[in-house]
Amino acid sequence: MEVWDAYDKDFNKISNVTLIRGEPIPNGLFHLVSEIIVKHTDGSYLLMQRDKRKHFGGMWEATAGGSALRGETPLECAARELQEETGIESDCLIEIGRVRSHNTFYVEFLCVTDCKKDCVILQDGETIAYKWVSRNELVSMKESEFVTKRMQKFLEELQP
Repeated sequence: MEVWDAYDKDFNKISNVTLIRGEPIPNGLFHLVSEIIVKHTDGSYLLMQRDKRKHFGGMWEATAGGSALRGETPLECAARELQEETGIESDCLIEIGRVRSHNTFYVEFLCVTDCKKDCVILQDGETIAYKWVSRNELVSMKESEFVTKRMQKFLEELQP
C-alpha cells in the first residue's frame, strides 16, 4: 500500500491526513508528484517510453517521476524517482516550476548530467525503451506520440 501526504490548494501539507494510492482523493485535497527532465551536458534530452500495460502505454515521456511517499519532500521524491526509473543518480536537481492540475501538485525539476548515455536502466512495469533527442526534436514531437505537452512548455521556457 502506497501512502501519500495530503496538501491543501496552497501547497500546505495537512497534518494527520494521508491519502492512499488507488483510493479517491477527496475534493479540496491534493497529492504531490515530482517530475524530472533529464538533460545531458551535450544538450540532448532523455525520453522514456511507457510500458504498454500502463495508461498512455507506448507513448514517450520527457520526464522520470512519480508520487511522493508520505514524509518525502519534492526534492527527495525527485531523487528517488530519477534513480528508480532511469538508474541515474544526481544531487543536482533544480526546481523549474510547479503546476496544480486536478487533484495533483506537479513539481518539475531539471537534472543536468554527464552520465554515459547507455547507462539508463529501464524500470520493469514502467518503461520499455529510452532515447536521447535534441531540443528541437523534443519540442516538435507530435501530440499522438507524447504523453503530455505540459513538459514541452517547461522546456520551451528553459534557456537553450
